[in-house]
Amino acid sequence: MDMFLTLSGGFAALMNWTVLAFMISGFLIGTFFGAMPGLTSVLAIALLLPITYTIDVVPALVMCASIFMAGMYSGSITATTINIPGAPSSMMTAVEGNKLMKRGFGANALGHAALGSMIGGSVGAVLLMAFMPLAAELSLLIRTPGKFALVLFALVVIIVVDKGNIWKGIVATLLGIMLATIGIDVLQPIPRFNFGTETLVEGIDIMPLVIGAFAVSEVLIQAQSWNGALDRTLAQAKGLKIRRRDFIPPWSEVREIGFFTYIRSAFIGYGIGILPGAGGSMAAFVSYAVARSGSKKPDEYGQGSREGIAAAESANNSMCGGAFVPMLMFGIPGDPTTAIVLGVLVINGLQPGPRLLENQADLLAPMLASLFISALVLIPLTLYLLGPYFVRIVSIPKGLLYSAIAVVALVGSYVATYSVFQMFLALIFGVLAYFMRRQNYSTVSLLLGFILGPDLEQYLRRALSLNDGNPMIFLTNFDSLFFLGLTVVAIYMILFRKPRRRA
Repeated sequence: MDMFLTLSGGFAALMNWTVLAFMISGFLIGTFFGAMPGLTSVLAIALLLPITYTIDVVPALVMCASIFMAGMYSGSITATTINIPGAPSSMMTAVEGNKLMKRGFGANALGHAALGSMIGGSVGAVLLMAFMPLAAELSLLIRTPGKFALVLFALVVIIVVDKGNIWKGIVATLLGIMLATIGIDVLQPIPRFNFGTETLVEGIDIMPLVIGAFAVSEVLIQAQSWNGALDRTLAQAKGLKIRRRDFIPPWSEVREIGFFTYIRSAFIGYGIGILPGAGGSMAAFVSYAVARSGSKKPDEYGQGSREGIAAAESANNSMCGGAFVPMLMFGIPGDPTTAIVLGVLVINGLQPGPRLLENQADLLAPMLASLFISALVLIPLTLYLLGPYFVRIVSIPKGLLYSAIAVVALVGSYVATYSVFQMFLALIFGVLAYFMRRQNYSTVSLLLGFILGPDLEQYLRRALSLNDGNPMIFLTNFDSLFFLGLTVVAIYMILFRKPRRRA
């Protein structure tokens, strides 16, 4: 009862005009940073970190929470409109949303992305407030072999989802894993595969790969396909009348997706968010694959599936709630953004741990309430007010648009790492991804391998070291067996089961 009273006090704190102003401004800042390639919510909070020295802890935490939720949602804007995800977690949205955009359903795709984000973010925040202590205890039950099996599940499923190019998906994933091995060893302070150069000792940052694989390669693809038809499409886009009600998904489409899909995806995202280091990318990948395996229309996936958008966006936004659990309970950030939020807590003298909820609940409650309000109110409100401007991005002259994207992307890759070398890597990866896309190699699999490769390696090596190199440890632990079994079931359902079709 005390916890519920404290949470009600958190919602009441948001009624203070100063705190409310920080929440709204944080959401708008997060939306801008999340939509721009290379300018993530992590960077937004990091740049605003010095401000937390000069304001009270409650407005600082409220602002961080709203930036986090907005940054996760807004990555779908450019992912849908120009096929460049603002964040790695929006890659699956780009796969489906941009296909709908090209068919003239851009507003509808953005509406489904916002609805999924709203439901997923709200459910994740509610689960965070209701079950944080229990979720923290359950997360401790997944030991090292189980974490390896979970990462393997994510890698295998996303490869077999693309049934027409499984071998190319394997090659792309392995290439991503190989790139991730460059730099310091994941378990020992020893550089490897740096080819004798000091610049590669620190490894390859994720932002140059994301920017190169999606932003730079997209610019090259668009430059190659430039012709008179694009000019005519541009002229049509300028005269296109977009109504705000076009962003509201029809009830028939929502019912076809199914309420169960939203809730299942939200629970998947929340559960994955609890695992330290998993992040929104894995949540979106796993939820997307699970939705496809049980879909009534699996053939629509990859061609503009609204169900795929709903599953991915519900999961990556509910991950926000889950990511706060290990950070608040154990001081272990669930993802890079919560790592920065952890710094805000420490700066203000708040030490994470089980007693934090007991002793400082009045300071944390407004932050949790901000996470909920940002998802439930600010996401649909922002889309309704600014949605027509999002869609009209395509009406900007192509030469100007993609030149600006190239500049912003490269500057973003530099700002994210403060390394000229990493900025040049973004160019190199862009050219590589351009040729990969021409040969139908999946850049999504490439990035997934890069993101999850280090986790796959360290959990495999740690598990084997616990059992003197005997791989039977993966078959003698329940959590590992569960995820391995889930992987086999997913492969069977995607590759061998006949798709269910409507009568």
